Amino acid sequence: MKKATLLALDLGTSSVRAMLFDAKGRALPDMEAQIPYAQRTTADGGVEADAEMLLARTVECVKQLLGGADKDAKANLAGVGISCFWHSLVGVGDDGRAVTPVLSWADTRSQAQAERLRQELDPAAYHARTGCELHPSFWPAKLRWLHETRPDDFGKVRRWMSFGEYLALRLFGQASCSLSMASGTGLLNANAADWDPETLNVLPIKTDQLNSLVDRADAQRGLTKEFRRTLGPLADLPWFPALGDGACSNAGSGATDRTRIAINVGTSAAMRVMVRADRVDIRPGLFCYRADKERFLIGGAFANGGNVFAWMNATLQLGDRKAELRRLGTMAPDSHGLTVLPFWAGERSPGWHVHARAAVTGMNLHTTPLDILRASLEAVAYRFAAVRDLILQLPQDWGRGGPEIIVSGGALVHDPAWTQIIADVFGVPVITSRIAEASSRGAALFAAQSLGLIAELSDPPLYKGRSFQPNLAHHEIYQKARARHEELYGKILG
Repeated sequence: MKKATLLALDLGTSSVRAMLFDAKGRALPDMEAQIPYAQRTTADGGVEADAEMLLARTVECVKQLLGGADKDAKANLAGVGISCFWHSLVGVGDDGRAVTPVLSWADTRSQAQAERLRQELDPAAYHARTGCELHPSFWPAKLRWLHETRPDDFGKVRRWMSFGEYLALRLFGQASCSLSMASGTGLLNANAADWDPETLNVLPIKTDQLNSLVDRADAQRGLTKEFRRTLGPLADLPWFPALGDGACSNAGSGATDRTRIAINVGTSAAMRVMVRADRVDIRPGLFCYRADKERFLIGGAFANGGNVFAWMNATLQLGDRKAELRRLGTMAPDSHGLTVLPFWAGERSPGWHVHARAAVTGMNLHTTPLDILRASLEAVAYRFAAVRDLILQLPQDWGRGGPEIIVSGGALVHDPAWTQIIADVFGVPVITSRIAEASSRGAALFAAQSLGLIAELSDPPLYKGRSFQPNLAHHEIYQKARARHEELYGKILG
């Protein structure tokens, strides 16, 4: 393997990160830059960011990284891989500049439009084609909302795209859309790997307002004059199209085939398995996106992850996090007697109920803040378990013992009590990943494979951390508690 350096860009929902990796996916020491930003929220459920602000932070982040990189690293630069937050939407005018803000998956202002779409399209048939739901997280509802509430801006839009595509448009003067990013829009027929005409027929846009579809290896070269001087060492290198952050996270944590299910918990959470196939049977309750032309990504997304802990900590005034986690770990499973629906930020998988909200039942005068926290973290684990059950029903040969569970994200890797709860709820071992930035590493590995530096995503080493073994007695308790949880879920949400 020749010596090569990959630059990975991770376009996240709260920061932009740039890192350097070698072809085996090893991060180069002290070769990282990160610039945080805050999305704008509105009282009516808006979550958005300014496209030019995001562009400026991305360029500055890369500039900072290159400024601190040594001569050997820069001399061996081979290409740029990009991980981008899935489901983002921005409208672009004839001048190639953003007309609308970049709307996040978390923007819920299109709830009414999503409900109307469910009356116009067969939700089950739509999901079976696209792997997405008629939900505010995806483009169909957002496009309807923009058309109805911001008609002047909507009329100025020439093309609709993700922020990853907008970055390419501004850097190179033209843009295309990877199958990976397209699969998170709700407009792609996942198995056909093409835009879905049945969905587009009920929307106020046309196919020529979407960028052409490409696979992961279709790179762009030749930065425009505006950015050539700032990003000089990268000017004529291949920049690979942005891929969905979930696909990159699976690749970076080593969950690249059916032998491993990846769970990532940050502010929100996701559980995903990567499947190599020509086509898949898209099952109810699970999303089905694409990593590339060869691989599907199947699983569930959760609006509630570390944000549940953050809300509890702020609202219930729990105090020192480490001390509370130690106390939490000493509590017996389900000893609080509470039943919780942990939908503080709404529900995504598996039910995708637009109006779902949190509920805590069973409290009495002896209930403590720590009881509520423990019950809520257990409830999040029950939601993970519901999606894991659906994954295991897929027509796959999972092998003896089923797929490994690999977890990443600070909300779990640094919270052993919560990770142990998940192992006990599942009744199988849960293994932490030692990869701190899985999405960045995954972007680098996809780029390395596209350049022929590695044959398969699974070639680089898998960096496993601590293994949490299930307590089977606790698992039995959790089985009963989970049944109580599912009963409440059914009564309130149906």
